[in-house]
Amino acid sequence: MATLRPRNWTVRNVGGSRGEYHLAHFEPYTHLDDLANAIKQDRTLESVLGNSYSVSPDVVVTRAPEPDDAINRDDLLVDSGAGNMSIIRRANSDRDIVHAVVSCKWTLRSDRAQNARSEALSVIRNRKGRTPHVVVVTGEPTPSRLASLALGTGDLDMVYHFALPELMEAVEALGNDEASAMLHTLVSGKRLRDIADLPLDLAV
Repeated sequence: MATLRPRNWTVRNVGGSRGEYHLAHFEPYTHLDDLANAIKQDRTLESVLGNSYSVSPDVVVTRAPEPDDAINRDDLLVDSGAGNMSIIRRANSDRDIVHAVVSCKWTLRSDRAQNARSEALSVIRNRKGRTPHVVVVTGEPTPSRLASLALGTGDLDMVYHFALPELMEAVEALGNDEASAMLHTLVSGKRLRDIADLPLDLAV
């Protein structure tokens, strides 16, 4: 996607190591490391907060902060007296910045849909800065279960299906009008897209 938005991107597949809170390594979530350490040392905090602040996404997309010569390439925008708090400036922070959080669910039992929403809300509530893209990728074949996650707004940017054209064709072939109508509602209502749309959307 460099032609669309040239940046220093990194895509990390962290789904196999959920024991570690990966978002705390990056802006705007670095404060959560301090919170986790404080909770470990104080049982009162642990009983109040538990692990509600902890989210372990499957995929994290980050971008590196920019050096001053890149920011000032076309005009003088930052110097020692200006822009001294922004995390996009490497002189202020060398931590990568979370651009997107992707949760991957093969299927969507009711509990998994709720889990994905809870993860998304935690990402939104615990940030100290701009909200990253928060999306779910799934292979769920049932339109009603897709609707349980995709309908509504606010928790997730978008739900992506790994074979949406094939799913729509299969539902049409079954002749189930209710399922077909639901699937078309999700797509036309801009709540469900194909996996091929995901990298393009993340370039925004």
